[in-house]
Amino acid sequence: MTATKIYVPRETAAVSVGADDVAIEIARQAKESGARIELIRNGSWGATWLEPLVEVLVDDKRIAYGNVAAGDVADMFASGLLTDGDHERRIGPIMDIDYLINQDRWTFWRCGLIDPLSIEDFRAHKGFAALEKAFEMGADAVIEAVKTSGLRGRGGAGFPAGIKWQTVAGAEGDQKYIACNADEGDSGTFSDRILMEGDPLGLIESMLIAGFAVGASRGYIYLRSEYPLARLILSRAIDLARETGWLGENIQDSGFDFDIELHIGAGSYVCGEETAMLESLEGKAGVVRFKPPLPAISGLFGAPTVVNNVVTLASVANIINLGGEKYASFGVNRSTGTLAFQLAGNIKRGGLVEKAFGITVRELIDDWGGGTASGRPLKAVQIGGPLGAYLTADQLDTPLDYEAFTEIGAMIGHGGVVVFDDSANMAHQARFAMEFCAIESCGKCTPCRIGSTRGVEVIDRMIAGVEREQNYDLLVELCATMEDASLCAMGGMTPYPVRSVLKYFAEDFASAQGADQ
Repeated sequence: MTATKIYVPRETAAVSVGADDVAIEIARQAKESGARIELIRNGSWGATWLEPLVEVLVDDKRIAYGNVAAGDVADMFASGLLTDGDHERRIGPIMDIDYLINQDRWTFWRCGLIDPLSIEDFRAHKGFAALEKAFEMGADAVIEAVKTSGLRGRGGAGFPAGIKWQTVAGAEGDQKYIACNADEGDSGTFSDRILMEGDPLGLIESMLIAGFAVGASRGYIYLRSEYPLARLILSRAIDLARETGWLGENIQDSGFDFDIELHIGAGSYVCGEETAMLESLEGKAGVVRFKPPLPAISGLFGAPTVVNNVVTLASVANIINLGGEKYASFGVNRSTGTLAFQLAGNIKRGGLVEKAFGITVRELIDDWGGGTASGRPLKAVQIGGPLGAYLTADQLDTPLDYEAFTEIGAMIGHGGVVVFDDSANMAHQARFAMEFCAIESCGKCTPCRIGSTRGVEVIDRMIAGVEREQNYDLLVELCATMEDASLCAMGGMTPYPVRSVLKYFAEDFASAQGADQ
């Protein structure tokens, strides 16, 4: 009798709502009933609003059950769980869920599909095929494919990845590095984590490809300390790759040497900035460096270094497998390819949605997110993390495209989308932006360190109704100083959310005063 495969995610969001308890109860019920099962702890498909999402393989179809609690499992077994019986938690075949099948899953296609810590499962789903193809193509052809794809940095800056790789490849240096920035600290973002927990070997493969392309023999993953489960999964995946000859010396008899070290951060938001991250990797305080020199010329330990975000790197394998032209066929204008948008905040269906650039904010929130969780009218949407501008309800038809967002004084950043309904007071959100900067600033430059502190004070006076017009002018001037004179984006972009509140939600300063009294 063949064992029935049952999938229960081992992913942070799923675990936080009871996935481990569900897995234990499934094992218990199977033992008591004498049923033969194979329990697989997969990653998340990104439909976070359905977690824990249990799947059962029946007649080559994975039947999904959503929002399963441990207390549901006994009844699910009694209802014929292993033979596609009827139960109120049953959604149907996973591949029939509109939320998933209408996405453009280029980078996240293996997340949820495979056992993240099975080399065999990974290999069965094109694992390391791109690396093997890269060896055949040669380093120059790999870089050309990445340039042709138009892939830009998915960490927020949007710099062309191929140009960065080409610069590192052409730089002189006996030692070069690949530094993967996994310090995902923006509010409402979790795409890096979902990928690392659901397809860690895919990230490792793409780092190998990057190393081969630019002549680097060592890679580092800088992981935020707040991701303990990702740390466990990544550590095991790195060990597995070493044990099976996919990391280390003379990989698969190719003559190429490459190894990866996992480095855990210490809770600093500013270490998401590439030079502060490099300082931290070197064992120093996470303080922003002056540029130039650029990390591509003088990065980690003074050596040429590729610094890319998790999603940027993980997009590369399919660019090699399917071609740079194929990736470039997705998207609009100079925003080619796909981005994993992350729906959070006051949203009915929170989760990850990978779509080609060009989809509108309204389509993302309404068609995938289902509108606000509260059912109240939408008031504002912040895109791009805590330093992103607030969009109004009238701006929801803006296409998600780097250039279109620049035109309205906003940014896409890492793709986090945080929704607010009409009960939110945006004056408090403007204050939060300045306070966040004051707390998280590395302190190296005065505009960021002092400007953010003064910004909180000015906004407090405006909320209290003290010389509101004069303080409005002072805040506008302060924002200009921070944007023009800050050393990095920490201080330089804090004005984005503040300016958008001043422009579109100025009346909230008066209502905030009433709310505080």
